[in-house]
Amino acid sequence: MDEGAAPLIVTAELGADDLAMVDGLRRQHFPPERNVLQAHLTMFHALPPSAEGELKTLLSEIAAGPAPMALLEQPYSIGRGVALKVRSPDLATIREHIAYRFHGMLTAQDRQGWRPHITIQNKVTPDLARDTLRKVEAEFKPRPLQIAGIGLYRYLGGSWGLVRRFPFRG
Repeated sequence: MDEGAAPLIVTAELGADDLAMVDGLRRQHFPPERNVLQAHLTMFHALPPSAEGELKTLLSEIAAGPAPMALLEQPYSIGRGVALKVRSPDLATIREHIAYRFHGMLTAQDRQGWRPHITIQNKVTPDLARDTLRKVEAEFKPRPLQIAGIGLYRYLGGSWGLVRRFPFRG
């Protein structure tokens, strides 16, 4: 895929300790042949590449503020996998601000309601997903989740290419 035509992805960047924990769960439960990314918290799945300059400016402005508070909550079924729910009114406000700015450029997926989560398993049989959910639920304790910044990536046909990270500075 031509990088200049690649859609842009916006993520909430996790703190190192939290990333290590959720990525460990992902490595443990995600089918290895499909696990080409680290665990991540996607805010937008596909913004047009033409928005890159304006998006970098906006994300830099947002990152000048304080890091949003967030909680990593219960695991839940996504049918053929398992995700961890994330609750963060602060992060939801940031997402709404970005969505408002780029409203005419959002895909149907990015226009629908946002349910922040971190996928730790996907594209497995429903039975395996149910077993995984039971195992993760038995060991899981809700906890604060550090949001260290915002990430901007290019979708490269499966993998992602980092464009830039915007650490919170406020």
